[in-house]
Amino acid sequence: MPIEYNDVAMERIAPGDPPVELIQGGFQFLEGPVWDRRNGRLIFSDIPGRALHQYAPEGGVSVYRPDAPFPNGNTIDQQGRLLTCEHAGRDVVRQEANGSVVPIATHFEGKRLNSPNDIVVRGDGDVFFTDPPYGLQSPHGVAAEQELSYHGVFRLDPDGALTLLVDDFERPNGLAFSPDERLLYIDDTARGHIRVFTVTDEGKLTNDRVFAVLQGDGRGRPDGMKVDREGNVYCTGPGGVWVFSPLAGLLGRIRVPEQTANVAWGDADWRTLYLTASTGLYRIRLGIAGIPVG
Repeated sequence: MPIEYNDVAMERIAPGDPPVELIQGGFQFLEGPVWDRRNGRLIFSDIPGRALHQYAPEGGVSVYRPDAPFPNGNTIDQQGRLLTCEHAGRDVVRQEANGSVVPIATHFEGKRLNSPNDIVVRGDGDVFFTDPPYGLQSPHGVAAEQELSYHGVFRLDPDGALTLLVDDFERPNGLAFSPDERLLYIDDTARGHIRVFTVTDEGKLTNDRVFAVLQGDGRGRPDGMKVDREGNVYCTGPGGVWVFSPLAGLLGRIRVPEQTANVAWGDADWRTLYLTASTGLYRIRLGIAGIPVG
């Protein structure tokens, strides 16, 4: 049974104990799934494989971009453009409508970023991303000197201005907005917990507190994270994906056969949760839709 039901609310999220289905295995280490609704496909990263792949329910899995330099997190902005965090480039890049790839965040105060990891876009076009050092070493990047003395969370404005929002994480990783975008959840992989911040209208982060601690049996640490339309929080952790209510109550866990790195909502109704789990791409159909992207 892949679903652990800790609360009656989990029965609405995963009615009837739905299966976790393997779509395709044989990858090196998968990350960064995002649903491209305009083209009906999932785009995801194989970090050490140095490639972006795509999955279309009607066409299966194929290579999307074969020459991505250790890509990690992906998202799509309101114009339908793919944004990717690249470890080797130590940057965030954007794919334009003509297919060209351009860097949009590379340095802060004259120093190179560490290795941007995960990324989200707010409704006003502001881009938020985390910047731990995982890509500064093999096999998930290229050995390089860290120039920034901290592992930050940044906001990139539509005009290109880059702002440091938080600098006291040990390993900031996944991040996700609440449905009204007034809260931003950010997990810290090294500390094993999720923090939540109030987001001001200007895009600043205030009122910091620990939202949940993920400790338990199974492989995995807090990494990728998403929120559904009712505000429930889904975060990868030991044993699979942990599901929390908006009040931080543990509703249950989705057990996955492999260590799970990230998740993404997808399909036309946004009720499929796609899972990038080490060497395999998985999915599970759920009862509550996720927040659309792009």
